[in-house]
Formats: sequence, C-alpha cells, structure tokens
Amino acid sequence: MAISETRFPSSLIPSFLYSASSSNATRREKMLCSSPCVSPSPPYPIVEAASPSSRKTFAIPSPSEPRKKIEMYSPAFYAACAIGGSLSCGLTHTAVTPLDLVKCNMQIDPVKYKSISSGFGLLLKEQGIRGLFRGWAPTFLGYSAQGACKYGIYEFFKKYYSDIAGPEYAAKYKTLIYLAGSASAEVIADVALCPFEAVKVRVQTQPGFARGLSDGFPKFIRSEGALGLYKGIVPLWGRQIPYTMMKFATFENLVELIYKHAIPKPKNECSSGLQLGVSFAGGYIAGVSCAIVSHPADNLVSFLNNAKGATVGDAVKKLGLWGLFTRGLPLRIVMIGTLTGAQWVIYDAFKVFVGLPTTGGVAPAAAATEDASPEL
Repeated sequence: MAISETRFPSSLIPSFLYSASSSNATRREKMLCSSPCVSPSPPYPIVEAASPSSRKTFAIPSPSEPRKKIEMYSPAFYAACAIGGSLSCGLTHTAVTPLDLVKCNMQIDPVKYKSISSGFGLLLKEQGIRGLFRGWAPTFLGYSAQGACKYGIYEFFKKYYSDIAGPEYAAKYKTLIYLAGSASAEVIADVALCPFEAVKVRVQTQPGFARGLSDGFPKFIRSEGALGLYKGIVPLWGRQIPYTMMKFATFENLVELIYKHAIPKPKNECSSGLQLGVSFAGGYIAGVSCAIVSHPADNLVSFLNNAKGATVGDAVKKLGLWGLFTRGLPLRIVMIGTLTGAQWVIYDAFKVFVGLPTTGGVAPAAAATEDASPEL
C-alpha cells in the first residue's frame, strides 16, 4: 500500500478527527523515522492511500488536502457528533438568554411580570442591558455539556438499537428507535445539565443572590448542599426527556418526508446548502412540538429551583393546572422553535464541515450503509 507524506499547518479541528486509527499512524511515523531518506521533523500526519478493500468511510476536509478519512460509527465519529452538539446547544441557549430570563421570571412572579413586553421593560429598567444576560455562564456551560451528551450519545444509541433490531425491523420501527435513542441519551445529558440549571434559575430569578456562576455555584452549595444541585433532576427529566424524544423523532421523520415528497432528487445529490435548509425547517417545526409537550415540566423546574423546600404540590397549588400548561407558553414556542431550528443547522453544519452527512433522510438501517457525503 502506498504511503505519502502530507504537510499542512495546525488546524482548529482536533487532530484525532482526521484519522480513525491513530495507532496505525504512529507505527507509520516510526517506520519513516527509521528511514534515512525521510525527515522525521516536524511530525506532520502521514496519509495512507485508500484501498478498494477498506471499510466505507467519509472524507474530512483539512487545510491542505480536500478530503481525509473518518469512519462512520467510529470513536472519532461520535466525538465529532459530541462537539457539534456542544456547539449547537451551548451557543443557541446562550444567545436567547434574555428570552429565557423573561420566561423564568414570568413563571416565578406572574403578578409582577404580566407579559413578555412588560417583562422585558421591567428587567431593562431595573437591571439595564447587562442584566438581560444574567445567568449566561451557567447557561453556556450547562447546555454545552448537555448538547455534547445529547447528540453524541443519541447517535450511539440510534446505531445500537438499530443493530439489535436488525435491518428489517429497524426500518419498520424507525420511530421507536428514534424515541428510545433520544430518551436514553437525554437521561445522561440531564445529569450533566442539572447543576448548572439550578444555579442559572436562582441567579436569574432572585436579584442579589449572585452575579453569575463563579459566586452563585458555591453560594448555592452552602445554602442547599451539594445534593441540592440535583433537587430538580426529576422534573428536569420530566421536561427534557419528552422534549428530546419529540425533538429527534419529529425531526428525523419530517426530514425523511421532505426528501421523499418535496425534493425531486436523492439526498446525496443535494447541495450542502439545501440539506442545511431542510435541517432548519425540520428543526423549527420539531421545536414547536417540543415546547408544547414539555412546557408543564418547564414551569415546575423554574418553580422548584427558585424556592427552597418547594414541592410539586406547592407548584400546582400556586400556578394551577391551566397555568402550569400555559404560563409563558407563547414566548417559549417562539424561543424553542427558533432555538431548535438553529441547533439542527449548527449541528449539521459542523458535520458537513468535517465531511459527514447531515442528519436524517433515511431509515436507521439504511443510514448504517450510506456511503456518500455532501459536496462542500
């Protein structure tokens, strides 16, 4: 098998994403280092020519070479999905911090914050422009961690459950696979999110409690104890698991329907721009569904994290069943619809950037053998 040396400058993408087998690369470098005709310094990556018998892989763009290799469903693949998920959730949730701030205060104190417009006006008057981004640090860190687990682990479980079901049943019961994979991933993702969510709600809804994460985190622990950070884990699961199940299952099915009925050519023949447009459309519609399904639990999370010793019964008594389902819902529909559409675009744009296909468009069994990536 022919071996050539390729030199290129440092990349912002982690080096392990450029090769599915770092151990083979290390052995090749050692061989070259022992050869008098090849200079071993500096240690630039060695690229192996593709062979017809190699497993199906996807090409990754690099600074000097248009395409390198990353193997689908390899550790590098799941790492890329985790990075994309971290970016998509962390950036989007941080960007809508002002909307989230108003929503949380409307949920906690509906007498003072009667509407979206008056809520913005009050917060702006009392805290200024800077106050509208209060709680951005726990939001960014918490949702970055959650996004990495949510997307990366979802891809793992989708493949895992598809393999268990086999090609025929994976295609037949694909929606069940999407639901099971997303629910399994979200259970883990919420464990990463919960401490940051608890601090964020307290910072945003109790003026004077803390300036942000650096002083809010230790103050919360002194007040509630370390276990207090997970006081809201059950309602958080109640909010996030149905939300994520709806988000992924609706998105996957919508995207498949769009490619099947609205686009007159196969997905792998569509441009990356068109594929990302489909991702945003599917994501936005999925986000609206998510907001409606998960809103009662979202009200509970805000209520429990705001009041020490509060219970679910206290929340239902104060908010009422109708308020539990409707308070802050219009704002959350706008926020979550836009948020979810943007998340899928960022996630799929990162996947395209590293040479992977966008999400959705084929059943799980077929996705495992798909061998074409969009042209950049």
